[in-house]
Amino acid sequence: MARAARVTDPKDQPPAPQEQDGRRLRSIDSRARIVKAMLELIEEGVMAPGAEAVAGRAEVGLRTVFRHFKDMESLYREMSDVMEAEVSAFSKTPFKSTEWREKLVELVDRRAYAFERIAPFKRASDIHRYKSEFLDADNSKLVVALRRILQREMPPEILADTTTFEALDLLLSFETWSRLRREQGLSVKRAREVLANAVRKVAG
Repeated sequence: MARAARVTDPKDQPPAPQEQDGRRLRSIDSRARIVKAMLELIEEGVMAPGAEAVAGRAEVGLRTVFRHFKDMESLYREMSDVMEAEVSAFSKTPFKSTEWREKLVELVDRRAYAFERIAPFKRASDIHRYKSEFLDADNSKLVVALRRILQREMPPEILADTTTFEALDLLLSFETWSRLRREQGLSVKRAREVLANAVRKVAG
């Protein structure tokens, strides 16, 4: 007696290559939209956006957010990568001047631009970094990276003069920029002027 042919359920079949590619592209798109949504919310002043707000802005389901990011700290890691790229861009740009004092003024302008770009995320991360090892380490990494740029461009006599160097490092920090912009209420232009004059006086 002939054996009956086995009927295969289409659902038992592995996805076709084209279907797999489509799913992968949709997943990449969803992840990018979630990251973009998080950045937008923070830039708008929402310092601690929840998963529901992120899902709504990205126009994806709440389950999709948690599928891509196991917790909100994982999402902050993605944010950090995006903001790190902003700082990296200006740090790799060649200086126009070859004289170190003028390089200091260029650093003021470069950091003003970069700090304005990263300010919302930096303030958001500062809210959470005391309970997040990643965000705390990320803050330390930023401080070290900015300090190394200054060390790289300063002459030996400034590096040897630790008082002057530490003062310059402070003046060119995010914290100083944030204080001038928020607590002291200066415009970007005025804050740049104040810092440029200050680094010139400290450098001598």
